[in-house]
Amino acid sequence: MENSVIKLNYKDKEITLIPTAHVSLQSQQLVSQIIDEIQPDSICIELDQDRYNSLTDPERFRQTDIVKIIKEKKVAMLLVNLILSNYQKKMASKLETQSGGEMLIGINKAKELNAQLVLADRPVQTTFKRIWANMGFMDKIRLLSAIISSIFDDEEISEEELSRLQQSDILSDALKEVSQKFPKITEVLVDERDKYLAAKIKQAPGQKIVAILGAAHTLNVPKYIPEEYDISEFERIPPKKASSKIVGWIIPAIILLAIIFSFRINADIGLKQLKTWIIFNGSLSALGALLGGGHPLSILVAFLAAPITSLNPLLAAGWFAGLTEAYLRKPTVKDFDSLSSDTATLKGFWKNKVSRILLITLLASLGSSLGTFVSGLSIFSSLINNL
Repeated sequence: MENSVIKLNYKDKEITLIPTAHVSLQSQQLVSQIIDEIQPDSICIELDQDRYNSLTDPERFRQTDIVKIIKEKKVAMLLVNLILSNYQKKMASKLETQSGGEMLIGINKAKELNAQLVLADRPVQTTFKRIWANMGFMDKIRLLSAIISSIFDDEEISEEELSRLQQSDILSDALKEVSQKFPKITEVLVDERDKYLAAKIKQAPGQKIVAILGAAHTLNVPKYIPEEYDISEFERIPPKKASSKIVGWIIPAIILLAIIFSFRINADIGLKQLKTWIIFNGSLSALGALLGGGHPLSILVAFLAAPITSLNPLLAAGWFAGLTEAYLRKPTVKDFDSLSSDTATLKGFWKNKVSRILLITLLASLGSSLGTFVSGLSIFSSLINNL
């Protein structure tokens, strides 16, 4: 595997790229060997600050403020991060090695040699936000479904599959199926990150630089290193389109006007339309909270909040249901300690108080969105029939 190491020169720098698999023991041995041979001035690793903290401080979840996560609208992001992290750990377990072991070796070698450690990857939140911003509502549902179904697949992995995993990028591999359907995901997930990694590597201080990268990235990073380009565009979160913001207010406004107009036609019709709005919105949101394993009061809050929050795009029924659940069933230190192992299975997601709160928040909000769609169709259908 040493033959796969890539050496190149950029200006006065000697850059060595080590292709690795994030779940391979052989990769760990290669990283240690190459760094000892080169004695680099800088060691670049394919991590951002959050993933570095996660790898070097596994107990960081103890300090997680679940209420803050809900208020800052980071529930879906945290869930995806948990799922992907556990996917990587599952693959490492199959290979009887440590997830991210080659990165830990790079970190420790940097300390040992007093070399500069460079976190060369783009923040994973930025990557997902850029993917998210380019997708419609149904595409987002399909994306989440594809991730969850592939990661919680308990099918036995063949020796051939294990061998392939040693040459893959975990993040890209987990999204392989869905990225084939959505080319823009591949562009953000792979192409942009390759350019970002290349820029960070060539900017690393010192003359001798070693970069530890997933094997998939070493296909294109070498060709981007000599190129000059600005990576600030890859760090930008695309703002919401003005049209989507307008639609977010127009749809509930039209539904509300339809209900008011129904009252003007006939009070009984108007009352029926209002009940339709409340029942569909409230029931589907409550169903989401129920499926998430919510406390009866959390389910009730979802039911009561949904018909109101659906009229305001700045609010979500899931926030109120999730906050209620967090208050009634406050996570303990034990829940945070076992979060990683619990979320490795579907059953564990419902068992752990932390992940359960996240599920309730997400599912109650999705239920409310579905309720808006279903009740809106019913209201307009009824209004047309009564004109």
